[in-house]
Amino acid sequence: MLKRLWRYLQRYQLYLWGREVIGAIRGVWPQFRGGVVSLHAVGSSRGRVLISYDNQGLLSKMLGEPIPTSHPQFLKTILMAQTFVDLGYDVDVIHCENQKFVPWKPYDIIVDTRMNLQRLQPYLPSTCIKILHCDTAQIVYQNSAEMGRMLAFQQRKGRTVPPNRLEAPHLGVEHADYLTTCGNEFTVNTYTYSNKPMFRLPMVVQQMWPWPESKYFDVARHRFLWFGSRGMVHKGLDLVLEAFVRLPDCQLTIVGPVHNEPEFVDVYRKELFHTPNIKCVGWLDKSSEEFRLILEQSIAHVFPSCSEAGAAAVIESMAAGVIPVVSYESSIDVENFGFLLEDVSIETIMRQVSEIAEMSVDELSRRAKKAWEAAHNNHTPEKFSRSFRATVEMILAKHGRR
Repeated sequence: MLKRLWRYLQRYQLYLWGREVIGAIRGVWPQFRGGVVSLHAVGSSRGRVLISYDNQGLLSKMLGEPIPTSHPQFLKTILMAQTFVDLGYDVDVIHCENQKFVPWKPYDIIVDTRMNLQRLQPYLPSTCIKILHCDTAQIVYQNSAEMGRMLAFQQRKGRTVPPNRLEAPHLGVEHADYLTTCGNEFTVNTYTYSNKPMFRLPMVVQQMWPWPESKYFDVARHRFLWFGSRGMVHKGLDLVLEAFVRLPDCQLTIVGPVHNEPEFVDVYRKELFHTPNIKCVGWLDKSSEEFRLILEQSIAHVFPSCSEAGAAAVIESMAAGVIPVVSYESSIDVENFGFLLEDVSIETIMRQVSEIAEMSVDELSRRAKKAWEAAHNNHTPEKFSRSFRATVEMILAKHGRR
């Protein structure tokens, strides 16, 4: 028994030693103390900030690697941290799923996106300014919306698929002093119950494409896109598939991790892989030539999600001149260029797609250009940084710390 225990301890110590050596070799360990990336203000610091979001982008940057583009949260975390450094603060950044971190020093400000605001409340000074960045609709609403879509799917198809985006409700809103979000009126309204001040920020688009001068709108008018991350039922791919099966003259290209949801694939195998006007290409690198060509050949992005805080995928496709066709819950301002679905029925999706396919080339070109301009003018990293800094400075001024 003692020999087995000793062998176990030896393996455990070797693991710890190896992990530390690897971290040091990669140049990360001095900054990565237990999952913490630390940035320091130039000169004397005016205080300390803790950001609980996604530090993978910061780690990539420190290693001289490209910042991941699979989700804007990697870059948003970097921009938030840099804002506070520029304002004279030392900044520690942890992942929002890090449930082991315990502060060993007092923080003047904390920014969180999930459960750490609630968990770390006992460790924070009473003077700490607490900000919750809401990158989903209020989680109780979101869970309810997803379950509603799953129930409708079950009743329509006679099958049940697992949920992909359900999250345990947390009390981050209740512990926060201020809220921020990249969503629009829809997202904001899911938080109004709290009576907490909420500030809107622009979404961040990392990949900006030039205006597609060679786009042939007369052909593209019949080519549509569904592009999104996990949660096929949550994001309405089931509805879009069923609509396009009944629209044989319109083509649909699907970009997303569909294969990661085998139960969904099992239900829609024929539609996904054996329907002439539907092509499922799976997830693509957003900086790839294949993805660029799909965007250039598509007229509109059909995205009937049930709950978002500013659907990043829609803004990203707008940046290539693709017209948004979205549900209200996608939390996208379509202004005078996109289309807001009256409801998310299959019939409504079919009707809207058919109307777009019949529009004049001039009208389609106008809408595409307006969508492209909206993304390029309003959703750059620089725009996010300026907006976030203005919000932080306003909050600091209110607390007499400007």
